[in-house]
Amino acid sequence: MPPGIAAPFIMMMTLIIGTGVVLVLRGPVGRALARRIEGNSGAAPELAARVEELEARIADLEQDRGRTVEIEERLDFAERLLARQEPAPRELSR
Repeated sequence: MPPGIAAPFIMMMTLIIGTGVVLVLRGPVGRALARRIEGNSGAAPELAARVEELEARIADLEQDRGRTVEIEERLDFAERLLARQEPAPRELSR
């Protein structure tokens, strides 16, 4: 690039890139960065309560799943016992 047009090119690119950075930082990305810098995670108390409620539900579901597995094992055991038993002899009718 000839030296005569290098300076205007650099100035124009600096202006375009600077404008892009300003537009990005004024949007949601900039607000998120500002909250992060301030130390505020941005989580509302309602969201924290909702997360706790969902974690409690997940714990209940995991406990119920364990119970279901235990019941299925017991059912399988009972079915095997019933299948092993010999049928009672039937009386022949004459």
